[in-house]
Amino acid sequence: MSRLCLAAWGKLTVAPAGDALIAARSLTVRFGQVTALDNVDLAVRRGEIVTVIGPNGAGKSTLVRAMLGLVPASAGGVRRDPTIHVGYVPQHLEADRTLPLKVDCFLALGAPSAGLEEKQAELAEVGASNLIDAPLQALSGGEMKRVLLARALLRAPDLLVLDEPTAGVDVAGQADLYGLVRQLRERRGCGVLMVSHNLHLVMAATDQVVCLNHHVCCQGLPEVVTRDQAYLDLFGSGALAEIAVYAHSHDHHHDVSGALVPKNGDGYGVGSGEQGDG
Repeated sequence: MSRLCLAAWGKLTVAPAGDALIAARSLTVRFGQVTALDNVDLAVRRGEIVTVIGPNGAGKSTLVRAMLGLVPASAGGVRRDPTIHVGYVPQHLEADRTLPLKVDCFLALGAPSAGLEEKQAELAEVGASNLIDAPLQALSGGEMKRVLLARALLRAPDLLVLDEPTAGVDVAGQADLYGLVRQLRERRGCGVLMVSHNLHLVMAATDQVVCLNHHVCCQGLPEVVTRDQAYLDLFGSGALAEIAVYAHSHDHHHDVSGALVPKNGDGYGVGSGEQGDG
């Protein structure tokens, strides 16, 4: 993604909001008579993972697109530090099956100046080093997500934005992807804005949670949000039990083909319920 063109409050401005990489203030988005977002405040700081959760149709993807300048604000606006680079991983990417395209060439579309070694290094970082010559159309859901993540990382992002990063990924791969996101934050020090509906996994993978249903119902630390009445009203009391079931560590992860790989010393692939237990 190229650097965003920024205007003034009411849409986008170049002035950072405090120490935030990007921040929404009183952000409202309407499509005709339908209000998709109403008076939303949200900020992402360097080294912080902020996850937006909410039911289907709550405006989560609209919020991400509005913060990236892809959807215009009807009121309020977004501020972004003008010096940062943004890496974006979309929820879906449909590859035209009639157009032959290898992963190597696909990565070059997002970073034309990147050499083969750089592309291979980013694929290796996301656990997909064997895919450099694979046809894009033949990738599984999990493989595609890792390739999209590698493409975003080629921009050396200060802010990594992921819209439903585990959509189309099986359960075994979801915890590994969230673990990978935590590791990228720790290694690179970037801020992460993530949209997710996986309540049972996301609470172990984030620093701040924003519960959205067109407006911000509640936000804060995961352990605080999950006990907020607004959260319980939205997701039901059963959500706490669901999260508890999955708050545990794994002694292995899965490679891009789904095979079991023992956990190494850096904790890759862990679906832990504890922060930092990558």
